[in-house]
Amino acid sequence: MSSQDEQLQAAAPDPAASSADDGMTWWYRWLCRIAGVIGGVSCAFAGLWNCVTINPMNIAAGVWMMLNAFILFLCEAPFCCQFIEFANAVSARADKLRSWQKAAFYCGMAVFPVMLSLTLTTLFGNAIAFATGVLYGLSALGKKGDAISYARIHQQQKQMDEEKLTGTQEGQP
Repeated sequence: MSSQDEQLQAAAPDPAASSADDGMTWWYRWLCRIAGVIGGVSCAFAGLWNCVTINPMNIAAGVWMMLNAFILFLCEAPFCCQFIEFANAVSARADKLRSWQKAAFYCGMAVFPVMLSLTLTTLFGNAIAFATGVLYGLSALGKKGDAISYARIHQQQKQMDEEKLTGTQEGQP
């Protein structure tokens, strides 16, 4: 086995470890990945369109958007960057990040070009990349509990309150 094959195996994410860590379902993970790829495409096209101007701030925002697209492709869909040797290693490292870390990174990455140049192109181009960050942020909040467990907790709390109330009334003369 060559050293390059060993590096690829070491960089390959372990699906069992990543799914156990973040608690995301398989379909939500795919939704986040697809949103990341679509966000990368929208950033790339909007960034290219933003660079076709003479305003230096628009050009800077466009270049930043194309960098955002590259990072989104690198982290979410490394198969799109097969010509880059370290793409699998970066993707594996990005898979090890927690959901809130990805959310903060993607949202911050998408807000910066808008702050550089507030135009419709930068807003619409970064909207899906920002939405990807929001999806990861929502997954960091965790799953919603079921109604039965909430009803049990409420019933136990109500019962404890009644016991405290009856205990203080019986102890008084």
